Amino acid sequence: MGLLNKFFDNAGKPEGFMGRVMITGMNIFHARVARWGMSHLKIDEPSEIAELGCGGGKNIRDLLMKYPSSKVTGLDYSPLSLEKARGFNKEMISAGRCEIIEGDVSAMPFEDGRFGLATAFETIYFWPGLVKCFSEVRRILKDGGHFMIVSESDGKDKPSLWFKSVISAMNTYTPEEIWSALKSAGFREIKTEHHESHSWVVIISRK
Repeated sequence: MGLLNKFFDNAGKPEGFMGRVMITGMNIFHARVARWGMSHLKIDEPSEIAELGCGGGKNIRDLLMKYPSSKVTGLDYSPLSLEKARGFNKEMISAGRCEIIEGDVSAMPFEDGRFGLATAFETIYFWPGLVKCFSEVRRILKDGGHFMIVSESDGKDKPSLWFKSVISAMNTYTPEEIWSALKSAGFREIKTEHHESHSWVVIISRK
């Protein structure tokens, strides 16, 4: 495996020096698509939010700002990402509005029906089976709770298909494939928005 492949392989689970560079880049370069996705989130303020695959933690901060009375719990399986996310949100952690823990989206350490909203920004590419993981997301949501997925890829764009070719653990999905997996996991009221000039996709569904 060449140096380039080793670097991009850190996208799934950042580790070491290359992982630190990757996490910093994610916080910066994913910000535009995250803001666009969050602009479609027009629901009543939930008491608790789960930010799944939270990476470097910028989206946690943005959710805390969007919903100033909510508590946000970030989940990631990369210790390096957790370190970065905790540092990025240390004030809100100290204030009791934020918690960031290690965990796997396919078997999350949360009780049933805890959260009013779950979010997944630029992360489902690395999840170990969409239906299995989406079913787990549904389990942790309250009845009527929402799940928002934000992705730069519509499963057909050339950049993401190239990244898939160099990142061993990455998959890409079309909106139709994501919709089907959500439906199989028991979600309803599934709404998809596709950016008018980019391959960006936001999908919001309800338990």
